[in-house]
Amino acid sequence: MDWENARYLLVEQQIRPWDVLDQKVLNRVLAVKREEFVPADKKELAFVDIELPLANGAQMLAPKMEAKLLQDIDPQPSDKVLVVGAGTGYLMALAAGLVAHVYGVEIDAALAETARANLAAAGIKNVTVTQGDALAAAQAQGPFNAIIVTGSLAEVPASLKDQLAVGGRLIAVVGELPIMSATLVSCVDKGSFGTTKLFEYNLPRLKNAVEKTTFAF
Repeated sequence: MDWENARYLLVEQQIRPWDVLDQKVLNRVLAVKREEFVPADKKELAFVDIELPLANGAQMLAPKMEAKLLQDIDPQPSDKVLVVGAGTGYLMALAAGLVAHVYGVEIDAALAETARANLAAAGIKNVTVTQGDALAAAQAQGPFNAIIVTGSLAEVPASLKDQLAVGGRLIAVVGELPIMSATLVSCVDKGSFGTTKLFEYNLPRLKNAVEKTTFAF
């Protein structure tokens, strides 16, 4: 396969039409070899517009979704970014070229090691991958200027919002099937947050995400 041409077509036919127009983000998609972050047996699917299944129930977001989340978090050169659900490391690799440092947390130990290996092979230095449950405890490297969550949540827990610096942004797909929405949470002051629904999109749940409590009467 002509990977460079496939990457160009990915940008022009999938990502731009999805209103991802920030040239900095598009340049990262063109620069990072997505096919090197896809399992070897799925490499031919690297540019297909699907959530790509990985081992142990994990998934790799569709290329357009990764680019859209990155654009909408508005990455800045001085930002410290947390990716919840590091996966194979591809989204971290995209972000790393736009910010100061990217921290990724991955609950699956084997996948965390894969992300580390992929990022090292790509020569990306300003990244740190930790194995663990990002919803269980605050990360020692926080607070963060931006947080990207790669699986859906019933609602954004305080444990994540409280890891935002003032002025920080968090993006996650929030809600219940059949309607979920990519949602931007902004920390306007310590303990004070604004929320904006950006667009509808359904994703499988982030592993260990807490469901909303329902009451039966």
